[in-house]
Amino acid sequence: LLVCRLKSSVSFLTQPDRPNIAYQKLKGRNPGVIFLPGFNSNMNGQKATALEDFCKSLGHAFIRYIEDSDGKFEECTIGKWRKDVLSILDELTDGPQINTECCFPLRILVGSSMGGWLMLHAAVARPDKVAALVGVAVAADHVVTTFKRLPIEAQKEIEEKGEWKYQTKHNKEGYFSLTYDFIREAENHCVLNSPILVTCPLRLIHGMKDGDVPWEISMQVADRVLSKDVDVTLRKIGQHRMSDKEDTKLLVNTADDLIDKLLTVE
Repeated sequence: LLVCRLKSSVSFLTQPDRPNIAYQKLKGRNPGVIFLPGFNSNMNGQKATALEDFCKSLGHAFIRYIEDSDGKFEECTIGKWRKDVLSILDELTDGPQINTECCFPLRILVGSSMGGWLMLHAAVARPDKVAALVGVAVAADHVVTTFKRLPIEAQKEIEEKGEWKYQTKHNKEGYFSLTYDFIREAENHCVLNSPILVTCPLRLIHGMKDGDVPWEISMQVADRVLSKDVDVTLRKIGQHRMSDKEDTKLLVNTADDLIDKLLTVE
């Protein structure tokens, strides 16, 4: 069994075979919101806190978390992070809700960057628990696609060294260190090569000035999902993190509109 233990304002979902997951949970009514962070991000960013403030103001449930929070980052994989999301859904959203609107838990998943890739997997695996999706700069398949676009010589060098220094402007080193095994494992979780079995409402937000994940990926996701209720919003000057005041306002308004939609469905 998974066990929750409380430590100050942060709780930990203890997993017998994987590192613990740190999370913060706001009790409330359905539909609740779960925020899935991006690669090497934390749960205290502007998008997460803005969504939490919004949910608190309306009395809706909210969860934010850090994947494999006390594990070794180099041992993480897309598959393990996928299991973390499913553990959150399975262990933290069951049971009665305050002023519940329905007889079973419903969550809107908000995924940022790589969290957007994971939310697609979660929606396919747990369609009875996911009411809608909001993707912000969704990075579906991106690490695999980027690797495969490298020159063959570069790919072979990474394979031999076992490490890929993935260039980024989001840390002081200027790169993320990814193992070759991470890339190979990620190939097992690509979603853009076939129809994505997501049938719930989907909202995608992407900045056209995103220097990390091309906005065209959001268009691919919109095309691949089975759902007909899909909207894509492109921000002409939006950057990857989409954390400007107007960006977060758009995100909150998108979540608000989805909650209204779900509560008015007969």
